[in-house]
Amino acid sequence: MNTSVRRTLKTAAATTIAAGFLAAGAAAASAHVNVAPDDPAAGGFTHLTFNVPNESPTAKTNKLEVTLPTDTPFTSVSVKPVEGWKAQVITTNLPKPITVGGATITKAPSSVVWTADAAHQIGPNEYQAFSLSVGVLPDEGTTVTLPAAQTYTDGTVVKWNEKAAEGQAEPEHPAPSFVTTAKDAEPAAAPASTEATTAPRRRRQRRQQAAPPPRPPTAATPPAGSGSPPD
Repeated sequence: MNTSVRRTLKTAAATTIAAGFLAAGAAAASAHVNVAPDDPAAGGFTHLTFNVPNESPTAKTNKLEVTLPTDTPFTSVSVKPVEGWKAQVITTNLPKPITVGGATITKAPSSVVWTADAAHQIGPNEYQAFSLSVGVLPDEGTTVTLPAAQTYTDGTVVKWNEKAAEGQAEPEHPAPSFVTTAKDAEPAAAPASTEATTAPRRRRQRRQQAAPPPRPPTAATPPAGSGSPPD
């Protein structure tokens, strides 16, 4: 094999290895705790799904804690059960009363904690989804940030709490977040029914159609035995 061919093969191999490292790095960077709302419309309720991958090659994930906002608090938080995981919604006093959806509240859910039993921990190369139903959502255009703490069986705690800056690369441990959208359009009022006004008219028309036609007038019949007077 000549020198030119060997140099070409080495270059191709190096390129392939470099591409492999880049792909692995991209995969690792994208493997983080994130949240996906099904309908983030302001003023409504939504289902939030947190996807939690296990990034450790040896330890398992056995706990997840999600911090809820207290500046734009939720008035309602419900947890979808996950087999083998115990969920706890923690409520705390707010720094000051806040009006949400027309009601003033002094307490609100501040975090949700999921803890796994030994048989249902998230192992290497596995992930688990955790779901919440929350509301009322804040005004349109609000970024709702939900920092998360992921605990491993070896004692490691990974905090997903870094905020992404506009125009900059995604941080190493970004906090799960979403942005509220415009309120859902209210359904238009149904037009007033015309049945009440048209029904009597139809009934009158049916009666007129069903009634027999008027009989023509007949000439008076002369009494029996009467005749024309003689000339």
